[in-house]
Order: sequence, then structure tokens, then C-alpha cells
Amino acid sequence: MLSIFGNSKPAQGIDEHEKLSLFVDLNSREMKIVDGFMHERNYLKNEVIFDEGEEGQAIYFIRTGKVLICHQGQTAQAIALLERGNFFGELALLDDAPRAAQARAAEDCTLAVFFRGDFFVLMHSHALIASKIALQLARHLGVRLRGAVRKQQELV
Repeated sequence: MLSIFGNSKPAQGIDEHEKLSLFVDLNSREMKIVDGFMHERNYLKNEVIFDEGEEGQAIYFIRTGKVLICHQGQTAQAIALLERGNFFGELALLDDAPRAAQARAAEDCTLAVFFRGDFFVLMHSHALIASKIALQLARHLGVRLRGAVRKQQELV
């Protein structure tokens, strides 16, 4: 079984899963079930994880390394530089709309990948777990949307 962070031991007394707001409401049994749906992917520095405009099919969790989020061809003007414990591509759990940006490995990295199809299976087999994840995803998106609105208001 793949753990999102590749180990089952807490680091420095803190459960690594607690760092991920998406899984904050899951107990250890529920987290083990979710771990069973995770797939590990390794990327080399500068390798494209997904391209802007590509259909979103998965959410990615950074286990090691860093990931650059940018518009295609604009790596010098990063939207975000994400590190271990962060996740990205989360809208893919909700729809199959095109990706709004490119994700590329800023350094060699290992990602845990949770595909939308697996999320749908989880919804049918473990509805309570899926609903906890979906609620946290909605909260995460709400925080991000409010932040974008505040930034826009500051520009006016």
C-alpha cells in the first residue's frame, strides 16, 4: 500500500497526513483506505507533469521535491512553487475541464496521484470518506477564491 508520504511513521511526532487539509477529517482507518487508491509517480527536474489546456484527470500530492505551477512557456513567472505536503490539480476531482496552468517538476520529485475515476469508486464504496474529502476540497477552494477576490479588490 502506498502512503501519501511513503512512510507510516509520524515525523517528529506529527502525523504527516494532518498537514494535508484535504484529509484532516479522516481517521487512520479511513486514511488507509484512501492510501489504497494512491498511485506513485516520479518526475525528473523540468519534466512536465501536465500541460495547460490538458484534461484534468487527477489531483497530485507532493511527497518529495518541488513543483512549479506556471503558464506554458512562462517558467520565470511562476504562479506557485509548491513543496512536500502541498497538493495541486484538485479541480480534476470535480470536473474534466482543461487545466488552467502547467505543472512541472522544479526538481526531481515523487508524487502521490489520486485519479478522478478512483475518487468516483471511493464515492460508491466509501461514501462517508469521499464526502469528508469533498467537504474539505470545497473549503480549500473557498479559501482560494476569497484570496483571489481580495487580491482583485486591492488592484482596484
